[in-house]
Amino acid sequence: MNILFIEDDMIETMKLKRTISKLQLKHNITEAKNGEEALDILQSGNTLPDIILLDLNMPRMSGTEFLSVLKADEKLKFLPTIVLTTSENRADLLECYRIGIAGYVIKPLKYEDYETKLQSVLNYWDNNELVKG
Repeated sequence: MNILFIEDDMIETMKLKRTISKLQLKHNITEAKNGEEALDILQSGNTLPDIILLDLNMPRMSGTEFLSVLKADEKLKFLPTIVLTTSENRADLLECYRIGIAGYVIKPLKYEDYETKLQSVLNYWDNNELVKG
């Protein structure tokens, strides 16, 4: 799968890469540090990702602001977007589902738990019929 990973925290990016490598997954990861950078990538005319993994708390454009722009775009609105966040705030959860996310995953503190959750998410989406960009 081609995955767009939108995350401003370098440690979280390293965790994702470590997990992908450790699990010997062959997914292609494109990184964006914030929503604005992600939109630039999506609108560049290159191949669209199969899924988007999105953090909520980012500078410049928050995850919910990014989602609102993404879901308003006729070409991009069908991209499955999974929120990967530390926010356990119910208002965040409800707002993201209202906008149209495909999933909401809370990042666990322990690396082993993170690895297990991420593997489950990636296995699930790897087995889905995805809209190819």
